[in-house]
Amino acid sequence: MKRAGIVVSVVAALVVVALLYLRQEDERERQFDAEIRAAARRYGVDPLLVKAIVWRESGFDPSVRGRAGELGLMQIQEIAAQEWADAERITSFKHSHCLDPATNTLAGTYYLSLLIKRYQHTDDPLPYALADYNAGRGNVIKWNNGRAATNSAAFIEQIGFPGTRAYVNTVLRRHSLYRFRARFGFE
Repeated sequence: MKRAGIVVSVVAALVVVALLYLRQEDERERQFDAEIRAAARRYGVDPLLVKAIVWRESGFDPSVRGRAGELGLMQIQEIAAQEWADAERITSFKHSHCLDPATNTLAGTYYLSLLIKRYQHTDDPLPYALADYNAGRGNVIKWNNGRAATNSAAFIEQIGFPGTRAYVNTVLRRHSLYRFRARFGFE
């Protein structure tokens, strides 16, 4: 009987620790929801997709700097950030402004919206747009032939970089998780 009480106590303690961890993770993932929603609304992109990209790119750390000069939550490269600034007629823009979460999510979501539009002719533009976001258009063009030109499942199989294939699948899974949670009021 004493042993059963110890087991129950240990299990209860583990449940409490797990719930505290999940709550902390949930708070960390929600800290930029306002910026993400505003950018998504402005550029017509699913905010849960933007959030999934932020989760994968930076883990919700706005100060992250990538090896190739990417900055912030969505790991925006300078050329993409400047394209956004030019489209929005923002003068005196500096890439370092992308360390600001609001600026970063606006620039990144704008760029993502262009990529999604680029692949509207496919059965599902998201895998193509995510591969382009991660590996660039030139690589997507190389992988996007035969059935893969319009069939997203075939396209994912043809992605030539294992890291990019993993990136696409990871972001799509996280997006599905966020959508599932939202359906039941947890997002």
